[in-house]
Amino acid sequence: MKHFVKTAIAAAAMTTAALSGAMADQVKVGVAAEPYPPFTSPDSSGKWVGWEIEFMEAICAEAKLDCVVTPVSWDGIIPALTSNKIDMIVGSMSITEERLKTIDFSDKYYNTPTSIVGAKGDDFEATPEGLSGKIVGVQVSTVHADYADKHFGSTASEIKQYQTQDEANQDLAAGRVDAVQADAIALDAFLQSDAGSCCELKGNVADDPAILGAGVGVGLRKGDTELKDKVNAAIKAIRDNGTYDEFSKKYFNFDIYGG
Repeated sequence: MKHFVKTAIAAAAMTTAALSGAMADQVKVGVAAEPYPPFTSPDSSGKWVGWEIEFMEAICAEAKLDCVVTPVSWDGIIPALTSNKIDMIVGSMSITEERLKTIDFSDKYYNTPTSIVGAKGDDFEATPEGLSGKIVGVQVSTVHADYADKHFGSTASEIKQYQTQDEANQDLAAGRVDAVQADAIALDAFLQSDAGSCCELKGNVADDPAILGAGVGVGLRKGDTELKDKVNAAIKAIRDNGTYDEFSKKYFNFDIYGG
């Protein structure tokens, strides 16, 4: 009987240790609760899908991390990370000097141009002069909002901020704004939709690395070097072994990784 009790206790301890190890490796991955196709959006069943979801699944599988998608309002996603409500951000977040004051980033995992879209027939360019007197829509708390304020604020009649890019796009289609600024791929998805048939690409904005950053990275807490090392190694691995290119082909006909 004593031998049985000792064995049971030892087995229970081993099970607890195993469970603790599994829980230690579970990672809450913050994505913006607002849909951002083709990167992240919920399907009809509520499951999150898109290029960044497949990217997240690939790096988590490579790093042997138990990752859980955790939607968070975009304007609260950095506070959610710093307060330990989530463990990393996979949400098309540009690596900028301003954000690096608060959080850390992995190596970049994609980098695409920033574009301006406007109504067909309204002839203007993606420049401060071209947007003179126009209402420009941007998503709040993004590099695009910061860029528009800096570069178009003195010439545009208004820089109008929205909680989601989809809301900005809807107002463009309805004629309530003259132009929207966002990532080129996100705007291309809008232009390919029925709602986007009203509009066309006006061009890419001039680069400003201080605001637009040096690409998109996984957001991480400062000091979380173990997770950062795992993520960076996983990004390199899926780039090297072809996994990155394989799932990217389902969404894009060019190399989203960029120069």
